[in-house]
Amino acid sequence: MTRNIGILLFDDVEELDAVGPWEVLAYWTLTFPEDGYAVSMLSRDGKPVLASKGLTLGAHPSFADAPDYDVVLHPGGNGTRTLMRDPEHLDWVRAQNAKTPLMTSVCSGALVYAAAGLLRNRPATTYWGALGLLAELDPTITVREQDRYVDDGDVITSAGVSAGIDMALHLVRRLAGLERARAVRRGIQYDPEPPV
Repeated sequence: MTRNIGILLFDDVEELDAVGPWEVLAYWTLTFPEDGYAVSMLSRDGKPVLASKGLTLGAHPSFADAPDYDVVLHPGGNGTRTLMRDPEHLDWVRAQNAKTPLMTSVCSGALVYAAAGLLRNRPATTYWGALGLLAELDPTITVREQDRYVDDGDVITSAGVSAGIDMALHLVRRLAGLERARAVRRGIQYDPEPPV
């Protein structure tokens, strides 16, 4: 039986928040199908979204057509400022949390999780520019400013943008083991050496 990973898309999503983890997870699931995972992008209505910097991203299923997920990944981006105040979206996040073994976020996706109550009394992180807002949304959160990602069992949050790649590799390690994660990292040639 295939286990499903869903990456949420919405208007004004930060491109790399969604596509960075997609690259890691799609490489893994396509290269190692024997691990039994599949990844898809979903949006509320199943239609494409216009991301923060103008890239159009296509979804696979809509909320209504989506399978049950083993992992849900909520990216960040400017669109989270609307979603964190959208009762319908917060209800959807809570419903996913009630039936999904592992909820993950990248960047300001953590703000949505905080607004939905998922991070109450937990350690978490987000994009550096949103750390203060994360603490304001829920003062019970132990904000981990220096961490690229924070794994708290059934919820994983990551810092901004490129940190989602690190979190996705951690996810592969957690779900399929260290050697598999190393193979994926090698396959996508992820070995950062910033020139600045």
